[in-house]
Amino acid sequence: MPVTYAISHVLEDHISGFEATPNPHHLAILRAVSVFSVLAHPGHEPDIDEALTNLEDVHVRLCGPGEWLVVSETVAADTIARQLAELGASRASFVDQSDGRVVLRIHGPKVRAILAKCTALDLHPDLFEIGQSSNCQICHIAANLARTGQDAFEIVVMRSFAGFLFDEVREMGREFALTAGFA
Repeated sequence: MPVTYAISHVLEDHISGFEATPNPHHLAILRAVSVFSVLAHPGHEPDIDEALTNLEDVHVRLCGPGEWLVVSETVAADTIARQLAELGASRASFVDQSDGRVVLRIHGPKVRAILAKCTALDLHPDLFEIGQSSNCQICHIAANLARTGQDAFEIVVMRSFAGFLFDEVREMGREFALTAGFA
């Protein structure tokens, strides 16, 4: 007997029935995002970094020396996989993390005050510039935090920890009337 599975987002139960019209402080959950982990082989870090920077319609998030996350809302995972394969197996390795990661976008005039409650990174605009990213702990969970705009950040977290992180960030933003919903 065939079984039909309903595909739902891991945070569907956390948000269903609670979505609100976005306030100035808003936490958006991205539904369909391509996320790849890329690791440059020793000696190839600079040319892989340059090649990733030249990819169109993707955001490159630094994770550490010779390690990046490639994130895109518009480019399909199979297209990114083909582009990364063209870099050469002797120069870099990559893994599709799209089903294993969740991307959250948070913005608002007091976004740094919200994030300061749950991460030890110094998010001052002069130190953490637009386009910069870092692996860090947010609410005691390993995540990648990227500054994407003047008062906007993206958090990439493992799927299994997304519910806890979502609930904790919502709690930290309650003072600023943080709303949440799917993007």
